[in-house]
Amino acid sequence: MIYDNHNRPITYLRLAVTDRCNLRCFYCMPEEGIKYLHKSQVLTYEEMERLVRVLARLGVEKVRITGGEPFVRAGLMDFLHRLAAIDGLKDISLTTNGVLTAPHVADLAALGVKSVNLSMDTLDRERFRTITRRDELPAVLKTLDALLDAGIQTKINAVVMDGQNTQDLIPLADLTRTMPVDVRFIEEMPFNGEGSHYPVLHWTHNRIIDEIRSQFPALEKLPDPPFSTSANYQIPGHQGTIGVIAAFSRTFCGTCNRIRMTAQGTLKTCLYDDGVLDVRALLRSGASDDGLTAAFLKAFAHRPLNGFEAEKKRSTVTESMSTIGG
Repeated sequence: MIYDNHNRPITYLRLAVTDRCNLRCFYCMPEEGIKYLHKSQVLTYEEMERLVRVLARLGVEKVRITGGEPFVRAGLMDFLHRLAAIDGLKDISLTTNGVLTAPHVADLAALGVKSVNLSMDTLDRERFRTITRRDELPAVLKTLDALLDAGIQTKINAVVMDGQNTQDLIPLADLTRTMPVDVRFIEEMPFNGEGSHYPVLHWTHNRIIDEIRSQFPALEKLPDPPFSTSANYQIPGHQGTIGVIAAFSRTFCGTCNRIRMTAQGTLKTCLYDDGVLDVRALLRSGASDDGLTAAFLKAFAHRPLNGFEAEKKRSTVTESMSTIGG
């Protein structure tokens, strides 16, 4: 196991396989979309497999595939099969918007994918169309049903946005009544390709919990697993659980065990940093596995204490979450 300069273990890689997406969520990118990377700028699956092997030897045990939307990239399932064969990896997971996912759920289950995070900010079809600029809620709900039928642990991720979907907090939380799902509400972050929509975050993690408790006063706090980014709760008698992720308030940085690799091969040791290592350049310049290992270890030895420290070292955040890798 490897540790950063603040004695936090690094065991979890979020790997973006593409910056492309088939939705246009307003909190993620402008309506016209973003300028996508040229194919030559994106890591090949072979390059991704190699860097995962190197990181697995260093102690990374979990890989979560992100995007963009992972399923817009051809060959994803074959790549997942190759990842599953890497020694040391114990957990392969996936984050998806669910539009293209349903036909692949049986294969994901057979492969041993342990959990899927499903992005779904509302249960209302018209609000979904407004938020994502696409009319795809039926496809997402089909994926949700398929995941539950397959017995895959499913987490529903909902970004809470002032004036957009706050009326959905209670209906989404109520899904846990009859479904064994983890519904996780996420503070909105300024990664939308435009910068922050407002100077003050009105819907903080505390306000989100207060709103849920107003309808479900018996809401109980649960113990949080090690390295959890969410504060976790349960409504007595409900099958599922509720989590709140203070992504903007950054209350969980002290136990962060994760790193990110963007689709173009930029290592981010914090969501809020500007990228700390050009792994693609190393791979394509002929670096050995020992060379890659040394570069990773050097980056991990200079990791910021938290997201606020990382943000201070960069200019205004204006990139898209699709570019960052979820």
